[in-house]
Amino acid sequence: MARDLLFSGMRIETITPGALAERAAEFAGLLRDAVEHGASIGFVRPVAEGEMTDYWHRVGEEVLAGNKILVVALDENGALAGSAQLALESRTNGRHRAEVQKVLVRAAQRRRGTGAALMARIEAEARAHGRQLLFLDTSTGAGGAVEFYARLGYQFAGGIPDYAADPDGRLTPNAIFYKRLGPANGAALS
Repeated sequence: MARDLLFSGMRIETITPGALAERAAEFAGLLRDAVEHGASIGFVRPVAEGEMTDYWHRVGEEVLAGNKILVVALDENGALAGSAQLALESRTNGRHRAEVQKVLVRAAQRRRGTGAALMARIEAEARAHGRQLLFLDTSTGAGGAVEFYARLGYQFAGGIPDYAADPDGRLTPNAIFYKRLGPANGAALS
């Protein structure tokens, strides 16, 4: 497993389901902040508190089952500044890949490198788990992160018209990206 990463006063680390449950209110606040500031992450405004709590409960179950890794950015005071998820494919024909999901950074922390630091940790976790290919999708609307992922070396693969509703309810296309990490420790694809 990758070690905790320190970045400009931020600590980037993986989090357990127990710690997620203990910080449930912070995670709900992070999700609310992201949606209120236009992040297209599967929710449409207004988001009910119960919907956010249920969402994070399901994430905790996936982390506990070993199907997902949850990475967090904690500021110098230990407050939650961001998170990102890595969904590990379990089918035998896809164990070389993983999906990056729900990269969230509090609006007050954006454009300071927090998202890039979360993505660096996600990529390190993917390599540590033998994943050689990452993929993700993002909205092309105002809340999307097309330029962000392109700057990080992700390749645009295409998109689907009217794929999902942005937080304001408007249907927008998505942009699908991938990044080859290369074999972990020089291992060949099996």
